[in-house]
Amino acid sequence: MTTTLALLPLLLVLGLLASGRTGALMAGLAGLLATFAVSALLIWPQGPAAVAALWQREVPAGAWLAWQVIAIIAAGMFFHRCTLARAAAAGAETHPATPRRLWSVCFLLAPFAEAVTGFGVGYIIALAALRRLGLGGLSALLLGLYSQSLVPWGALATGTTVGATLAGFTPNQLGLGSALLQVPIHVFYLLLYWRFARQAGVAVPTAQKIDDIAWTALLLGLVWLANRHTDVEIAGAAPLAVLLALRFWRDERPDLGHLKAALHRNAPYVALTIALCATRLVPPLRNLLKPLWALKPYDNQPAFAPLYAPGFWLVSIGIVVLVTARAPIGRAVADTARGAWRSCTVTLLFVVMAELYVGSGMAQQIAEAMRAAAGRTAALGVPLFAGVGGFLTGGGSAGNAMLMPMVTALAKAVAVDTGWVAAVQNSVCTNLTMLSPIRVSMGVGLLAHAVSDSELYRRAWPLAVPPLIVGVAAIALLLYAPPL
Repeated sequence: MTTTLALLPLLLVLGLLASGRTGALMAGLAGLLATFAVSALLIWPQGPAAVAALWQREVPAGAWLAWQVIAIIAAGMFFHRCTLARAAAAGAETHPATPRRLWSVCFLLAPFAEAVTGFGVGYIIALAALRRLGLGGLSALLLGLYSQSLVPWGALATGTTVGATLAGFTPNQLGLGSALLQVPIHVFYLLLYWRFARQAGVAVPTAQKIDDIAWTALLLGLVWLANRHTDVEIAGAAPLAVLLALRFWRDERPDLGHLKAALHRNAPYVALTIALCATRLVPPLRNLLKPLWALKPYDNQPAFAPLYAPGFWLVSIGIVVLVTARAPIGRAVADTARGAWRSCTVTLLFVVMAELYVGSGMAQQIAEAMRAAAGRTAALGVPLFAGVGGFLTGGGSAGNAMLMPMVTALAKAVAVDTGWVAAVQNSVCTNLTMLSPIRVSMGVGLLAHAVSDSELYRRAWPLAVPPLIVGVAAIALLLYAPPL
């Protein structure tokens, strides 16, 4: 009975979203209220004071974790509005949506932006790039989700680092396992990408499909090598940056004038990338900014350093963009508020809900019930838990923080390889963030709600299948494959 109660809020959220009649905001509110109610029922035998103590401890902790994500969402939307104002003032150059350019946006440019910023900023840049290719509406929102296809290395691999720490491995060990799992996941991603591209009016011929496969294989091979030989922080960003430069040089054959024009056109993104990489990869600068005025009210959560946070650089560079474009700052702020409030509220609801799940013991209770009922086969539930964690929190750090201790404990209890179980948790969790209500509502907000959440979910749900299939297959091999 108690396990059924613990599952109810999750099932309620999933049911509301699956119905297509309720958006992420109302589903999140319903899920949070249900979590409050169920956690109270489960803790009540310990007395009203225990319930009050739980809420007083976990709700502020969840709100603090949510704030760190909200700061990125709001700053990212402000940066996006600033680049739109610059493009309107300068008359941004557009290109026809050829299959080759489309692959570059979906699998290189947007994932690179996500790798150096995280928290869905890659989605913002993907939508801007897709609009320059002449794509908009539902097609742009759908293809833009590929910005999240390498999220194990998003935000300089913060989620993978958190997951590795909790699982008792080095970040590079977890990164290597996650890189291997991305190979079969990307096979399915490519198949869906060609279908979505055709539906958007960009049919991909056979020769281009072979080219897409070759470049995707090269990308994944470089990501694996980078995880093996460099720090996991740049194991996603560095290969993407190298291939972006090679692709641009090969496709455009730029002369000096063309190169200068490209740099000028993409100046905000270049400046953002340089600033973020410098603050994280240049030791003196990182060591200066990371502890400066840092706030860390909770030991098990990352600190918030205002001058180190990506939001500071997003806002600062955005303001410079507005000033140089002679665009009104007030209008950009107002547009940001209209577009961001909903996504920020959704983030708060779902992250607090996740925090309550952990703090109340509901997540652990579900895991224990699964182990008792299914024995070793309970490990097959790890991909489902991971997917739900990424879906609810919209971030690898929060999702891994919520579930990694539980799934690694389950792995040890049923005697399967903990490292691979941790890699499945990390890969499935981070890949499913692309469909989180947080991410979806952000994209819908950026397009001024021209498309509803439910419309996007009806088209995008197949993107959840590849990581789940690969995760279940990986766990099944651990359980049933004969030893070598």
